[in-house]
Amino acid sequence: MGPSMPCRPVAAVNQKREGRVLSRPSRVEPREKRPPSLGRGALEIPARRGRMGGQDMRLKLSGGPAREFRQGIRVREVLEALGVGIGPQGAVAASLNGRPIGLDGVVTESGEIRPLSFADEAGRDVYRHSASHVLAQAVTRLFPGAKLGIGPAITDGFYYDFYRDEPFTPDDLARIEQEMAAIVAADYPLEREAVDREEASRFFTERGEQLKLELIAELDPAQPISLYRQGDFTDLCAGPHLPSTGWLGAFKLLSTAAAYWRGDERRERMHRIYGTAFPDLASLERHLEWLEEARKRDHRAIGRDLELFSFHEEAGAGLAFWHPRGGRVRQLIEDFWRAEHRRRGYEILFTPHIAKADLWAASGHLGWYQENMYSAMDIDGVDYLIKPMNCPFHLLIYKSRTRSYRELPLRWGELGTVYRYERSGVLHGLLRVRGFTQDDAHIFCRPDQLEDEIFGVVDLARFMLESFGFKEFEVALSVRDPHNKEKYLGTDEGWAQAEAALEAALRRHRLPYQREEGEAVFYAPKIDIKLIDALGRGWQGPTIQVDFNLPERFDLSYTGEDGRPHRPFMIHRTVLGAMERFLGNLIEHYAGAFPFWLAPVQVKVLPITDRQVGYARQVAARLAAGGVRVEVDERTDKIGYKIRAAQMEKVPYMLVVGEREAAAGTVAVRHRTQGDLGPRPLEAFLAGLEEEAGPVS
Repeated sequence: MGPSMPCRPVAAVNQKREGRVLSRPSRVEPREKRPPSLGRGALEIPARRGRMGGQDMRLKLSGGPAREFRQGIRVREVLEALGVGIGPQGAVAASLNGRPIGLDGVVTESGEIRPLSFADEAGRDVYRHSASHVLAQAVTRLFPGAKLGIGPAITDGFYYDFYRDEPFTPDDLARIEQEMAAIVAADYPLEREAVDREEASRFFTERGEQLKLELIAELDPAQPISLYRQGDFTDLCAGPHLPSTGWLGAFKLLSTAAAYWRGDERRERMHRIYGTAFPDLASLERHLEWLEEARKRDHRAIGRDLELFSFHEEAGAGLAFWHPRGGRVRQLIEDFWRAEHRRRGYEILFTPHIAKADLWAASGHLGWYQENMYSAMDIDGVDYLIKPMNCPFHLLIYKSRTRSYRELPLRWGELGTVYRYERSGVLHGLLRVRGFTQDDAHIFCRPDQLEDEIFGVVDLARFMLESFGFKEFEVALSVRDPHNKEKYLGTDEGWAQAEAALEAALRRHRLPYQREEGEAVFYAPKIDIKLIDALGRGWQGPTIQVDFNLPERFDLSYTGEDGRPHRPFMIHRTVLGAMERFLGNLIEHYAGAFPFWLAPVQVKVLPITDRQVGYARQVAARLAAGGVRVEVDERTDKIGYKIRAAQMEKVPYMLVVGEREAAAGTVAVRHRTQGDLGPRPLEAFLAGLEEEAGPVS
């Protein structure tokens, strides 16, 4: 991440929350006049061409008529002339011909201008990026020895990295928030200045900002360097930003974390402050409530509390250990996956975990993926590598004999465990690991089969996700950049056919999708499906990709009706993704309270006293014989404690058995959300469970 990433603004709210002040600033000092230039190396930003020039540009809103404007007019003037509201609740920036530009930016070309408000992702980025600059200004005031890293906008907020000896404390965050409130109240203009490399380097050298100098050294020396200044603070940044700090409505600093400069464990250890910002207090409060709900659903804590999985530094970071209950859930998912794939014409493969380095060179992984692969192992003088993907192995199986057009399509699936190096700073429970099991599959088909095969994959992906309770999706179709075709492998004909097949399959499913030009990988277009969880968050899910590269590299062919060899299409696809990440998504989606068919323990039998343990075991044995996952709590604790414990374990049903139940052959049924359901005959209870069996029993 470099200086071109936007820094997001912060605002405040004059209320106490969990002992911390969220302040809506009062005006404590007058807005400063524009500060002087940095010095002799400064380059003037093009000034608006007054009212002397003619009307020489045509600008319009999307779908609206074009109007003539003077070249050099400010963005805010254009928007106001076009009837667009300006301000924290209106437009905070704009997009000119697809490029973000601040409200005080100068317009020098004709085209389409689009207002960006906080409701737009790009507008939120401008807003929150400005907040990160306010944060940095507050920190440098309160902690003069702190050196600046970077401060981008991120999903739902922003952060800034600082280099200093001591980490920030909760008390420090409270002080920083108060200083930020004063900066917002001062309403400093956020003004851009373009300088040359020499002046930028001198400015940051004088302030001992070595990390900024490193970023400057990587910028194009032929281009002006962009700085943004607000009051007594100046940062290296491409922008754009809000017009002034006073535009920030409500903000909150959320947490601190350790990070490494540019994600490199060998570099400086940074101290990161996370925050979020909204135009108004009500929106901020709603977001903080959402964050609290997300915290309660954190799969790492739930996984620990329910004894589903664990991680052990002594074994290695990013490697999950599955406990018996987590193993049950994972096996249920995998068994369901295999059964459904076989039903749809897939065959299941098993392949090795390592292979010679030569294979990874042939597949291209050593050329474009080596930094994510683990180091080679010398075996009998030959280098072997642990696999990061399953694709090359499936290609070798395809090549094991001659294939006929009559055999195609071939649908091969594998729950293959792969290993990829991830920096320690990005590891995150089950959601970002170094070893994981991919629900991988590859389809080899003829060109005339391509669309139907993609349609079938989309259908399977939807069925799988819906079976696990995900009903909403976001779909993106990544295609070539039509203006830069030379950077992609394959022929125009192949790309056109693959893109058309992917798009036709989505249309047949009547799935809304976003077409993203230029987002295809160099060897293929693809469909990406994000699953939306109970909190409205999107998670990486199914991926469907048409590949021209590997069939060519491995010289795959099939014998056509004409008796001649033809190149097959290869479809890479996952419908769940990694088992680890998918289970992490499931835990957070359900807050650990899995539906009955997925619960690791479906029924807990709770004897009231030791005298009913024998009957409790008989009840459990009958349920187990009926296919129910059941446990008996034989502890000597009081029944109220046992019920609470089962509730904490999120067991769907609790069967309380005392002397009366033992004598009558009944069970007192409790549901984890519905509470006491009363006594029932055991067989009647067991019969009722069939309605909750779900996709698999």
